[in-house]
Amino acid sequence: MASHTMMNKLAVPVASLALLVVVLLHGVSPALAAIDYKSALTKSLLFFEAQRSGKLPSNQRVVWRGDSALKDGSEAGIDLSGGYYDAGDNVKFGFPYAFTITMLSWAAVDFAQPLKTHGEFDNALAAIRWGTDYLIKAHPEPNVLYGQVGDGNADHECWQRPEDMTTPRPAYKIDAQNPGSDLAGETAAAFAASSLAFKAKDSSYSATLLKHATQLYDFAQSSKGQYQSSIQQAGQFYSSSGYEDELVWAAAWLYRATKDEKYLTDILSSGGTGGVRSQFSWDDKYIGAQILIAKLIADGNVQPNGTWAQAKSDGESFICSCVQKGRNNVKKSPGGMLWFQGWSNLQYTNSAGFILAVYSDYLKATKATLSCPGGNVSPAELLDFARSQVDYILGSNPNKISYMLGFGSNYPTRVHHRAASIVSIKKDPTPVSCKGGFDTYFHVSTPNPNVLEGAIVGGPDQSDSYTDSRDNYSQSEPSTVVNAPLVGLLARVA
Repeated sequence: MASHTMMNKLAVPVASLALLVVVLLHGVSPALAAIDYKSALTKSLLFFEAQRSGKLPSNQRVVWRGDSALKDGSEAGIDLSGGYYDAGDNVKFGFPYAFTITMLSWAAVDFAQPLKTHGEFDNALAAIRWGTDYLIKAHPEPNVLYGQVGDGNADHECWQRPEDMTTPRPAYKIDAQNPGSDLAGETAAAFAASSLAFKAKDSSYSATLLKHATQLYDFAQSSKGQYQSSIQQAGQFYSSSGYEDELVWAAAWLYRATKDEKYLTDILSSGGTGGVRSQFSWDDKYIGAQILIAKLIADGNVQPNGTWAQAKSDGESFICSCVQKGRNNVKKSPGGMLWFQGWSNLQYTNSAGFILAVYSDYLKATKATLSCPGGNVSPAELLDFARSQVDYILGSNPNKISYMLGFGSNYPTRVHHRAASIVSIKKDPTPVSCKGGFDTYFHVSTPNPNVLEGAIVGGPDQSDSYTDSRDNYSQSEPSTVVNAPLVGLLARVA
């Protein structure tokens, strides 16, 4: 791979002149002008096509993938083919899966215009629909939801491309006797948010999604419990810290989709909206709910007092901490990345950046500024900070590495991802055995044969250090929950 430094040295005279013209005309810095956000946006959605399970459509753009897991659900007597593989493995984990769809839908709702401007709105809807079509299958009855397909332990003992899987594909569900309010609540949020995303484009499909949302929300409320008590294996991989946040989050989305006051009543009687949180993620949705409530206040749907005012204040406290003007600021790496935790940190960075971009627009719409302990923050400053995180990911970092695969000239090539690391079945249809894949494709130093275009890896540590190795899965494994919030953020800054 050619480094950014080498490329820049070769093209300094022409590039510098072009950037100077851009700066003089538009008043933007050369560093920002050099990053092709539109291309990054396109690639960020391509990643979801690479994660597809089931029978691939004729317009599939990621051509090195093939059909896979066509019999998912057959052991349970139900068709659960389709949907998305979670990360670099071949399992469909329902809890992070649903959060992925909620975040993609939020992008399509709040950033519909920039997505359309950049020609990616239909691709965003396609990414959502591939996800929701599967979720509809996974919700065959009002109080039944399939929350996992595949055996996580057996899957992780093999290194096979999805097209060759020989591992068991059990289907796990929650029901009235085996509840999972967090899983049902998050899936209800996904359905409600996606119903809004499709409302103008396909009203019939939107109505179907909303029906599933209301049923699952009622199920989550009537049968309380954490989903890993019912789907125990899921707790080894995506354990939920509680279901209260999903119920508030789902209620906020359902109110936005229906304007039914009962959802506001449920929020008020929920026992609180989470207080000041330290992160927004697949496990902790409170900040998302707080920001949706802040929009309700801005739109005049609720009064700026009591629980509503507290939720808005708590959400703003998180935002202030992200932009380094709070009472307990989020740690930043020396290179400027918001750092939350060691495992797949960019998921949390991307989610935070999305919140900043959304709130920037909410403030702008009401001609307001954010009052932080460290001083006022304008909508433009919020968006600039969010953009700085995107820039870091796309190469403006101490390592001069793009943490988006296929973007730029220097990006990780040995990511922890079964399908990408094994030669395409289109090139060599010879089946790869469970253990054989480790020797041939995992324990080798050569780059992956397939570029997982648009995928965001877990990312560097708090010192900006990153090791490009398949063994280094805490840093080198991409996943749908890492990419999902970045789609909307890229649309907004492009």
